[in-house]
Amino acid sequence: MKSTLSRLPVYYCYVQDRLKEGQEYISSSVMAESLSLNPVLVRKDLASVSSAPGRPKMGFRTSQLLQDMKTYLGYDNYNEAVLVGVGGLGKTLLQYPGFKNYGLDVVAGFDVDEHVVGQIVGGKPVYNVSKMEKLVKRLGVKLGIIAVPGPQAQGVADQLVASGIKGIWNFAPAHIDLPADVAIRNENLAASLAALSKLVSKE
Repeated sequence: MKSTLSRLPVYYCYVQDRLKEGQEYISSSVMAESLSLNPVLVRKDLASVSSAPGRPKMGFRTSQLLQDMKTYLGYDNYNEAVLVGVGGLGKTLLQYPGFKNYGLDVVAGFDVDEHVVGQIVGGKPVYNVSKMEKLVKRLGVKLGIIAVPGPQAQGVADQLVASGIKGIWNFAPAHIDLPADVAIRNENLAASLAALSKLVSKE
């Protein structure tokens, strides 16, 4: 199920593009070929989330399939998040409008830099980190995004957990220890770049 969940956002983007192009039906075999995936795997994945079976020689109704995937992935239910670390990357994340397409609404940023605190970035207010616990608890936010330097990441994570955060999206290049009931997703940009560079060097 986890592997299916990891592929669904890719399908979602593909189907969303086809719907924008006015394509009424979409087949799993065409999708598999376009995405260079196993057609049997794609067919099983789509069958597990679709509310209606595909029609022979036509496939799934594009609009319905997109809605089914949106519901399955939780994109219908906006999750509010706060971001800690409004530096270069943090500002980019705060300003990115595309998160709402995937059910994520970053409602506020936090930082310790007095030159950043008090600003509005991407339409979102930036507060001092000292106000984070009280504000997050009052808003009932459950997701936190970490975009601070590696050495600060664990401390920020501890603060987020103390604030009631139950899921962390970590962009800091650091390992973070969390309670068992707090989920984490790590996005190590440096490691990804190193892996890509290694692959390119083999060409």
